[in-house]
Amino acid sequence: MQLNDAGIEIRPRPAWEALDLGVLLAREHRRLLMLSWALVTLPLLALMTALLWDYPGAVMLLFWWLKPLYERLPLLILSRALFGATPTLKQALRAWPGTLRQQWLPSLFWRRLSLIRSFTLPVQQLEGLAGEARARRLSVLCQADLNAARCLTLVGAHLETVLYTGALLLVWSFIPRQLDLDWKWLLWMGSDEQWLWADHLMNLLYALVLIVWEPIYVACGFTLYLNRRTRLEAWDIELVFRRLRQRLASTASLLLLGGALLLAQWPSNAWATTELPVQSPRLTHQPLNSEQSRQAIGELLDKPPFKNPETITGWRFPETGQPPPSEPSARSFGWWRQLAEAAGLFARLLEILLWALAIGLMVLLAWRYRHWLRLFARPVERQAPAATAPPQQLLGLQIGAASLPADILGSVQTLWPHAPREALSLLYRAMLSRLISDYRLPLREADTEGLVLERIAAHNDPALDEFSRDLTRHWQNLAYGHRLPSDETLQHLCAGWRRLFESGAPA
Repeated sequence: MQLNDAGIEIRPRPAWEALDLGVLLAREHRRLLMLSWALVTLPLLALMTALLWDYPGAVMLLFWWLKPLYERLPLLILSRALFGATPTLKQALRAWPGTLRQQWLPSLFWRRLSLIRSFTLPVQQLEGLAGEARARRLSVLCQADLNAARCLTLVGAHLETVLYTGALLLVWSFIPRQLDLDWKWLLWMGSDEQWLWADHLMNLLYALVLIVWEPIYVACGFTLYLNRRTRLEAWDIELVFRRLRQRLASTASLLLLGGALLLAQWPSNAWATTELPVQSPRLTHQPLNSEQSRQAIGELLDKPPFKNPETITGWRFPETGQPPPSEPSARSFGWWRQLAEAAGLFARLLEILLWALAIGLMVLLAWRYRHWLRLFARPVERQAPAATAPPQQLLGLQIGAASLPADILGSVQTLWPHAPREALSLLYRAMLSRLISDYRLPLREADTEGLVLERIAAHNDPALDEFSRDLTRHWQNLAYGHRLPSDETLQHLCAGWRRLFESGAPA
């Protein structure tokens, strides 16, 4: 690993900044990461689906459980790309099976639900540590940034759920509106297994969500691991010394050449040796020898401020392994201390019991005299809800009394030959208006056709429910599908209208 070739700035960072760096690193290599993940996971999902077609839940669980094996591929790509050796897609796919041989069994069993999986994955895959060596290594790495690694996994799990739910809602939004009322369009397979394809479609949506999120999750754990090693091993300081050595190496040859030229011009007599006199005052007039110096230093260290001896007398308990004191006063002191501790514990228990008795007595009195206490309780006056005006528009249609003719059926019969859409629209609008005015149904402007039918069904009137469903179906077929009902159908609808609304709602 050459730190000089690193594609990021090697320096200690806060844990959250290291996670941001992982997002940027995954974004830089997003094409290779997402494509390699898709080429590995999607064929595996297709194989599981083909083998377990009748058990889509088992396919989902097995595909999710094998995620630690898929995560080794993004880590392989990022670890090489970080130091300038980005592999190709073919090289990454060829090298990925070799990473699966390392500790695959622990990764799928007792380490599967670990919240720091992305943080510890580089230890077993890049450093190749296992057993006691791995445990010692993790004991050092996990002394910091452990909460950030856990938060990464928890936030990632919630983000997967949000993205998966969003994908389901996106698919649901493409379903035509007129099909919301009739679920029979889903029964095209014509057997009890009609829902299997929908379950497998949901599994596919989850696999597509992982293509987007999992490389980011692995990259964030990897940068968090690199940041921890940078702090422990001082990679930033090592890089500074390496750069300093590179700058000095360019000028070292010039300095050596200049020194050689200076030595060549130095006079020869300057190298002559000079003899020092043996009888030097520095050697003969020393007040202390080595033994006396050692004694003087020892006496100096035994005095303040180096040592401050202090004598303290008092009671103490014997240490483990030493015989107990023979004085009877020490024994009596220990016995009295144990007795005091027992008395304190008894006092605490008695206090808890008294508080529990007092609270229980208060609850009992309140329950016993609850009827008497109601005399002093002031009832809360409920304000009557303000009457709301009936809506004048529903489903984008005008349903106010002013927008409808007095003779509904006569107007429908007049409009039918040359404007059938307006005729059926008038009949549908009049039904909505009568539902509000005659049957007092709580319809709102935001209600859909389905909600209107649900409120009619809750009214518990079979004749009204049948007529409204029939009219709604023919109105939707004409409005959205441009399918004109027959004249007999119109006469049937007019007869139903006359039977239900000519004399108003039933009492």
